[in-house]
This record gives sequence, C-alpha cells and structure tokens, in this order.
Amino acid sequence: MKEKRYVLALDAFDMGQLLDGITQRANAYRNTENYHETGDFDTHEPILEVNDAEEARKLAEHYERIAAAIELQMKEQDAER
Repeated sequence: MKEKRYVLALDAFDMGQLLDGITQRANAYRNTENYHETGDFDTHEPILEVNDAEEARKLAEHYERIAAAIELQMKEQDAER
C-alpha cells in the first residue's frame, strides 16, 4: 500500500511557525527522554507523558525527521526561485 502524502502551501511566516512548533515538540521529547534516563530535566521544557526513555526517544526522532523534511523542502523550493 502506497503511503498517503500531502502538499502544503503556506507563506514563509506560517511555515516558520509550523517548523518552530515541531522543533519545540521534539525538544520536549528529548527533555522527557533525559528525565527518564537521568532524573535531570530542563525546567524550560515540559516533561511529556510516555512510558519510558525509549518511547520519548522514538517520538523525538520522529519529530526531528519531520522538521528535517520541512527544512529540506524549503531549501529546495528556495533554490528553484
């Protein structure tokens, strides 16, 4: 089964806001991962509800992949102009 894909058309400001939100979510999961592994955490980031550090790591990596894909597509489109 082929994966369903979407194409978004947002202005640069909105795309930046979307990317910022995704990046913040990744950071929160990294903070949560650190909390589960060490007991330490960044007080500026939330601790999210997960079962363990591994789940937090996987979620952080997922959000980081999304952010990287958005950044790559933005660079490719900027180069086309």
